[in-house]
Amino acid sequence: MANDTVKLTLLAPDEPPAFSVTRAEAASPFLLICDHAGQRIPRALGDLGVAASELQRHIAWDIGALGVAAQLSHLLDACLIAQTYSRLVIDCNRPLDAAGSIVTRSERTDVLGNRDLAPAAAAARVREIFAPYHARIAAELDRRLTAGLLTILVSVHSFTPEFMDTARPWHLGMLYNRDARVAHALLAMIRAEGQWIVGDNEPYAVSDVTDYAIPVHGEARGLPHLELEIRQDLIADAQGQAEWAMRVAAWLERVPAMLGL
Repeated sequence: MANDTVKLTLLAPDEPPAFSVTRAEAASPFLLICDHAGQRIPRALGDLGVAASELQRHIAWDIGALGVAAQLSHLLDACLIAQTYSRLVIDCNRPLDAAGSIVTRSERTDVLGNRDLAPAAAAARVREIFAPYHARIAAELDRRLTAGLLTILVSVHSFTPEFMDTARPWHLGMLYNRDARVAHALLAMIRAEGQWIVGDNEPYAVSDVTDYAIPVHGEARGLPHLELEIRQDLIADAQGQAEWAMRVAAWLERVPAMLGL
């Protein structure tokens, strides 16, 4: 029985923590988070049985999302909390009981290192990666609440130009579940410019079953929020990230007034 209580250690002392924080007490009403920012795999897990080339693809991280989020943090003077490790280790935007929490196959790629995962091994990923990341977001939201600060939560993601051979025409998407205040304000604003194809809950839609950050940190607290998706080919390099960060920052700065906040 004693062996059942032993906790496995996942991250070595010299490995980075589960999250990074930029501008921890910034003045902006926006709190930025990036659930799929990193592609790192803890050394203890090797390569998860996945080829190095596959770890450069969307199945491992949201390409360009961290670059955009970091520049938004600078442009908006906003706090950014970004996840360090690959979604293939544990997906920090999936409920822990969701099929996509620790995947054994992503798109057409088998993740052999996640097969037949012992409960203690899965628990280590939750304890050392998932839980600290979300605890830090919750702590920042609690701090802002105590300080009486307006908070608009923005979760920054990216999506592939095509999925399983199906092209995706959108340049960006505004995602939400029950509360569409921010998403619909931005949709109207951006569509009025007539330059960009903007998805309304496309190419994904937020739900309690498939998503964690927005339902838990946004909806449950009654905060205005948005899950922002930008197509990866538009932000794959530094120039694209800079251009889109400036564009998105200009849009976001108009949101509080548009919503009367």
